[in-house]
Amino acid sequence: MPSPYLIGKRYAGWLSAIGLLLMLSGCAEPPSSLERIKEEGVLRVITRNSPATYFQDRNGETGFEYELVKRFADDLDVKLEIQTADNLDDLFDRLGKPGGPVLAAAGLVESEGRQQSARFSVPYLEVTPQIVYRNGQRRPSRPADLIGKRILVLKGSSHAEQLAALKIEEPELQYEESADVEVVDLLRMVDEGEIDLTLVDSNELAMNQVYFPNVRVGFDLGDSRNLGWAVAPGEDTSLLEQVDGFLRRSQDNGSLQRLKERYYGHVDVLGYVGAYTFAQHLQQRLPRYEKHFRKAAQEHGLDWRMLAAVGYQESLWQPGATSKTGVRGLMMLTLRTAQAMGVSDRLNPQQSIQGGAKYLVHVKEQLPDSIQEPDRTWFALASYNIGGGHLEDARKLTEAEGLDPNKWLDVQKILPRLSQKQWYSKTRYGYARGGEPVHFVRNIRRYYDILTWVTQPQLEGSQVAESGLHVPGVSKDHPEQQEKAPL
Repeated sequence: MPSPYLIGKRYAGWLSAIGLLLMLSGCAEPPSSLERIKEEGVLRVITRNSPATYFQDRNGETGFEYELVKRFADDLDVKLEIQTADNLDDLFDRLGKPGGPVLAAAGLVESEGRQQSARFSVPYLEVTPQIVYRNGQRRPSRPADLIGKRILVLKGSSHAEQLAALKIEEPELQYEESADVEVVDLLRMVDEGEIDLTLVDSNELAMNQVYFPNVRVGFDLGDSRNLGWAVAPGEDTSLLEQVDGFLRRSQDNGSLQRLKERYYGHVDVLGYVGAYTFAQHLQQRLPRYEKHFRKAAQEHGLDWRMLAAVGYQESLWQPGATSKTGVRGLMMLTLRTAQAMGVSDRLNPQQSIQGGAKYLVHVKEQLPDSIQEPDRTWFALASYNIGGGHLEDARKLTEAEGLDPNKWLDVQKILPRLSQKQWYSKTRYGYARGGEPVHFVRNIRRYYDILTWVTQPQLEGSQVAESGLHVPGVSKDHPEQQEKAPL
């Protein structure tokens, strides 16, 4: 029988071992932010509700920041959970709070004032801060011209920081900040004359310019700056390092550039006159044919707004339109195409729209399976315009140049070569006005963007109001004439 001394010694050893294990477990490093995301299987992201960042349309969630951060979540193999902030102060206040968002993807500029609130990723988009004013007013061209003007900017924005710094040099400068508005609201207020000036980034102005025909650029306030994603400050850099790696890979493999082209590559195609004209036609002509676009789109599995955008590009929604080459009708069908699509009267708007919808689906179905969405839609539009043979010629030239023949971003660079003998002489179908489908697609994408926004309330009803989405309107009032200003 063991002696009491040996038993006591054995228990003491056990207790020491247990104590050591408890100490070690108590000293174990807590999981990093990246590890917690992967364990939970959820990436919580906070953003802003705006056309340049994140919004919802009939097809669901969309926006440049949303698309990019969704790819990041997929890269991590986790679910994406989006939260929207009421304002920028709210965004930074919620970032990193327990159970809250761990990443901010909201078109944010890294500034000196924000370095205490967040840590920023490598840049992914370059923007320029721009002073904007209302057409008909005297154009500001230098900081001194801001004195005596009604100026409003977003509260907590990098633009507010810029104006605060400028006020040191120009003490008479006065401006206000508001947490109750978004960039769309600021541009509307300038457009309607509620304020004289505001300061916004070039990408957001480009995205929204067409909705506000009276808005003009005065001048660039300072140098261009970079947008980045933000994480909460602290020693844990695991998530930030993962973000930086993802953004660098996206830059290197071309996916970031394709996303930029998708959202920003077609935003400047209308200009002042085009924006005003489209606003008029949107109010006066579209209502006559909207039901036909909706019906045809539903029957053929299309978005009616895309079909309407094609119709506007083709004829400005004029059923009697006729080209010099004999192409006729609202959807500008050739006689051969009309007959193939079962259209007996090209000047009948309902028949023309039905024929256009059927033909668009047809050309889309003829594309190779290797072309995926959203590029597939852009290729279909190009084929609608120039024909499948010429488009295939351009794809082969694209591949010969070492570019991707399944990406619209690459093929649109090569299409104009079809009008140059040194290139079209090497193709099967020969000469074509290759630059035309590039402009055709850009214009349609812009018209589609506008239609998506201005029809959103009708499509979503009270859901829009409840969600707090900022939906711009398109003014049909003729702006005052004045000296030409750069757009």
